[in-house]
Amino acid sequence: MAGPFKDKTVSLTENEFTIGRDNGNDLWTADSALSRRHCSMGIDGERAWIRDRGSDAGTLVNGTAIEEHELHDRDRVSVGGSVLIFVLQEQAIVSKGDSKELTGALEAMVTSASLRPNDELYTQPERVLAALPETDRIARDLNTLLKIANGIGSIRDRESLQWQLLGLVFDVVPADRAAILHFCEGRERLESAVAWDRVLGPGTPVKVPREVVQRVLREKVGLLVRESARHAQAGSSAGIHSGLCVPFHERGQVTGIIYLEGQSLDEPFDQNHLEVMTGVANLASLALENVRHWVGLKEENRALRLQINLEHDMVGASARMRDVLELVQRVAPTASTVLIQGESGTGKELVARAIHRNSPRADRPFIAINCAAIAESLLESELFGHEKGAFTGAVTQKKGKIEAAEGGTLFLDEVGELAAGMQAKLLRVLQEREFEPVGGTRSIKADVRVIAATNRNLQEAVQGGNFRDDLYYRLNVVTITTPPLRERREDIAVLAENFMAKMSQKCKVAKKKLSPQAQELLRQYDWPGNVRELENAIERAVVLGVAAEILPEDLPEAVLEHAGTGSPLDAKFHSAVKENKKQLVVQALEQANGYYVDAAKILGLHPNSLLRLIRNLGLKSAGKSGSATAL
Repeated sequence: MAGPFKDKTVSLTENEFTIGRDNGNDLWTADSALSRRHCSMGIDGERAWIRDRGSDAGTLVNGTAIEEHELHDRDRVSVGGSVLIFVLQEQAIVSKGDSKELTGALEAMVTSASLRPNDELYTQPERVLAALPETDRIARDLNTLLKIANGIGSIRDRESLQWQLLGLVFDVVPADRAAILHFCEGRERLESAVAWDRVLGPGTPVKVPREVVQRVLREKVGLLVRESARHAQAGSSAGIHSGLCVPFHERGQVTGIIYLEGQSLDEPFDQNHLEVMTGVANLASLALENVRHWVGLKEENRALRLQINLEHDMVGASARMRDVLELVQRVAPTASTVLIQGESGTGKELVARAIHRNSPRADRPFIAINCAAIAESLLESELFGHEKGAFTGAVTQKKGKIEAAEGGTLFLDEVGELAAGMQAKLLRVLQEREFEPVGGTRSIKADVRVIAATNRNLQEAVQGGNFRDDLYYRLNVVTITTPPLRERREDIAVLAENFMAKMSQKCKVAKKKLSPQAQELLRQYDWPGNVRELENAIERAVVLGVAAEILPEDLPEAVLEHAGTGSPLDAKFHSAVKENKKQLVVQALEQANGYYVDAAKILGLHPNSLLRLIRNLGLKSAGKSGSATAL
């Protein structure tokens, strides 16, 4: 009904049927909540049985841990994160779909009681003690609540928890039908629903009165409704004689409800049933909140494991970057060719290096070649090597990049710029795993993994006839897209801090902080040059800035202009700041008699930083003295 085994159906025979995490079981899945051999089932004559195999989390039947148990029709079996239903004859069991229907007002039903969560009896021991004259019923109900708490407390999946809870509800209240509804934040839209009919089984649609649900959500109370005397005498067409509706509470808000309805005139719902079900809802609310925390921790743990287990130089923790890192982790151990797509400056080579560093080839060479940076006439020799005398100037034999990458990884940057002839030769390397050097007559085997990168849309290039389709399909085995910086703005501040630390060390200046105003400007800018442009902007700010932190006026003009017309950071202001910096530098050089080392001491800068500042401000040094004048 729910969990990793959802929608699987198996038939039991006299042969033992095993369930567990190990793939040697008859039914298995990589569920960490399962033991390697968790439990087994089978048929012995007319008797069906289930036996726990010493599992860590235990095997539950109808919410109770068992060692060995005889199975009966409709028994609920919980193993790991899955809930299974045992049936004696084949039938359709619906696990999803329209398992509920919110109907209009039930005119035949009248509210006979309501109960607020803080007023219910069974989670308040002092009230239980005061009610001891009803010892038998209270003891039974408390035992049932304990059974439910044990049954749902260890489940870490919301859907599994709901099915287990619905099955247990029939042990608490003489209900004929039950449903659990969850609502989106704001209670405006239904998020999910599961329903169960005692006779027809789980997944059978249940009609839920809209007005009852809306009142429970609005007033945050549990409601007991019964058929009015007038409709009872006339005979109700709906066949519903009593109903219960109690809310779930998570983080102080009502997030869902449990709805029950009964048809029995002899055993209608009463105040005690409302008390018990409100206690059940409270227990379920805690379990659901624990599931939510568990899912959050599981996701956080996944992200942390990804960072710990993966060697890489990429910076950022946004969802887009986590997706990239997860792909890197999955593809790195394989030998598949990878195509990395993305705009210029998004870190495609960093992704390629991360794949190599986390692959079995990590101790072999990583050879990178930019296909757009080398003239077409030289690229063939650079890639495949050449024999002595192959062409004018080939005075010695030379190994190419492919041969140099033997056993390792060959990274082809800007592969979309390859000429048609080179595309055909690269295709042979990928297909046959061999090549011939320029001027050579023998083929050389190539044990290399190829990772290609491009900022072009290769699919459009194929359609336009500018790129071979067969080469495209060879390269496009696994595709990783590096996101532009504007699509992961939450990483901008982290990247800026990282670049500031690197530049401060490189320029030998004190580490600076990023002012809130500058950080906001960086976040708003679209960064057409992506991470590379941000790195250049931070280097400029570290060099030009004279304060202990990077201020808006230290940023490039393009970033400042993006702040918009009417901003206090207008062109006139920035021009004045720049002129003031020029005057400070010139005055310091005059005081130091033209020696920039002494001038740097006066300004509190490292001499190298002062030289960069002189260059960026449009000043030039004059003679040995190192004095500066305006260009």
